[in-house]
Amino acid sequence: MKYIDGFRNHMAAKAITEDIHDLAAKLSGDNREARIMEVCGSHTMSIARYGIRQILPDNVRLISGPGCPVCVTDAAYIDAAIELAEKGIHIATFGDMLKVPGSRRTLADARGAGGNVHICYSPLDAVKLAKDNPEEEIVFLGIGFETTVPPVISIIKKALAENLKNISVLTAFKLVPPALEALAEDKDVAVNGFLLPAHVSAIIGAEAYRGFVEKHKISSVIAGFEPLDILLGIKGLLDQLVGNRVELVNQYARVVKSGGNRIALSLIREILEPADASWRGIGTIPGSGLKLREEFSKYDAAKKFKVSTEGGTPDKRCRCGEVLRGMIFPDECPLFNTECTPLFPVGPCMVSSEGSCAAYYKYSR
Repeated sequence: MKYIDGFRNHMAAKAITEDIHDLAAKLSGDNREARIMEVCGSHTMSIARYGIRQILPDNVRLISGPGCPVCVTDAAYIDAAIELAEKGIHIATFGDMLKVPGSRRTLADARGAGGNVHICYSPLDAVKLAKDNPEEEIVFLGIGFETTVPPVISIIKKALAENLKNISVLTAFKLVPPALEALAEDKDVAVNGFLLPAHVSAIIGAEAYRGFVEKHKISSVIAGFEPLDILLGIKGLLDQLVGNRVELVNQYARVVKSGGNRIALSLIREILEPADASWRGIGTIPGSGLKLREEFSKYDAAKKFKVSTEGGTPDKRCRCGEVLRGMIFPDECPLFNTECTPLFPVGPCMVSSEGSCAAYYKYSR
């Protein structure tokens, strides 16, 4: 805690904030307004929790991006999970998936109707469930970015080692670098700086962004989640904009290394391969997902039980897609804090603790 407290020092925060205001006053030309997107949902929650948005100059805008894995999970994926539960298959999932809306219902609804939906605190809980219930089929809902992919696919390694045949994974993994490409090419987004995610970067490494930064000429800083981390990240981006430079900076070097976590990356390459992926509210982004390699297809729940994770129809009134692309702030959605609340969410951004709408609801109403 002493180490963490050092990144929450209010006097240091005040000094960095003053530097930010000084740099913001020097912005000019096309960069007279800094539109900075924090890609990670943990950044979004920290920014709201510590009131960072409120202490920034008027010409520095923080925009939330699609960095919440629950938020970008497509409605069709939820529909597929519900379909499996209705067939009597045991669904194992992290708790924040229960209230994510599908086309018409949620997993919580399916559970209330008698479906076997189990809350897991670790992917290994699903393995234990399979071992304890050898006559039942267990499907783990495998969602998330590069951070959570390795522990989820460890299920498959464990199943192979113990010859478990009644467990499989319904995958909806997402990759951050292809999403950055899509955001950079989206003219409606128009950001000139990215705060890159900390945990994802610890897995894939700082160099994973090099090609993106060089191609799109957008200043990017990898930042941690503590208040001083975020403020230093913002300061670093403003320094680049004022100096008319474009760089990739690893401000979170105490955790993130150049080459990432080689063991985790090796496991990902062994079990998975790139695939196109559908992002809720955004659409299909080529190469932005991961699917099981053919040699592990017997653990692919979609193939094993012949369910489709395509073609969902989310509530058209929900503007989560625009929130995830940074086009609007959560309180600009007419459903925010009226029909859509954490207790009764209409859209996924209000479900997860990392969702933009949930962050606004908790700290900025």
